[in-house]
Amino acid sequence: MTDDKDVLRDVWFGRIPTCFTLYQDEITEREAEPYYLLLPRISYLTLVTDKVKKHFQKVMRQEEVTEIWFEYEGTPLKWHYPIGLLFDLHASNTALPWSITVHFKNFPEKDLLHCHSKDVIEAHFMACIKEADALKHKSQVINEMQKKDHKQLWMGLQNDKFEQFWAINRKLMEYPPEDNGFRYIPFRIYQATTERPFIQKLFRPIASGGQLHTLGDLLKDVCPGAITPEDGEQKTQVMIHGIEPMLETPIQWLSEHMSYPDNFLHISIIPRPTD
Repeated sequence: MTDDKDVLRDVWFGRIPTCFTLYQDEITEREAEPYYLLLPRISYLTLVTDKVKKHFQKVMRQEEVTEIWFEYEGTPLKWHYPIGLLFDLHASNTALPWSITVHFKNFPEKDLLHCHSKDVIEAHFMACIKEADALKHKSQVINEMQKKDHKQLWMGLQNDKFEQFWAINRKLMEYPPEDNGFRYIPFRIYQATTERPFIQKLFRPIASGGQLHTLGDLLKDVCPGAITPEDGEQKTQVMIHGIEPMLETPIQWLSEHMSYPDNFLHISIIPRPTD
């Protein structure tokens, strides 16, 4: 992969200032103060909220504490989506800090998966990496790695260690020079205005004529409404890691530099602010 290490660092160290408040109907023994945290965009809510849990459990009656879950403006937040994706999808045009509500009761079974331990997050994370490598390299790279390499990817993410993670992950971002790119690009497109979880299909980074496919080419193929509005007025924004990349950006470059640690490009299509 081309070495734009500053981009990789900027993506890794992206943070979202967040204010956690306890849901008003939770029963507490004394008033629950809000809790503030800088959330890493690349991580998962249930991986980085132990402090939040401890803070609010101090004021709860123990019999009232069941599984913790989070919600933003009435929408339960999926812990298996990366934090940055959740923010881009649900809150990118709101004022900071991001205001998240904490619940300990009435777990929304229809909306959220249970997450009883960090092992569940690790299993989900590794499943995504394996799926991404199946698309990029027919699973050859991940299968050639040892168990300790898989563990190092996970520990790098869990402990927020950039060098530890990228020492292994860079192998997943390489390809034979004669190929000019991956077999297929691992991506998922999420739309704020639809119930559909996400769009995912096979898409090659190189056109049959040898030219590089761009982000615009991908959207034209998979989600044309995002870039060519019917009435000529652009009503949506395309967001990756909180920024609006140029549609001319090669999709191969984006995959190498702007993927989340799970090796997927998570692309949000959101309504453009009207003011």
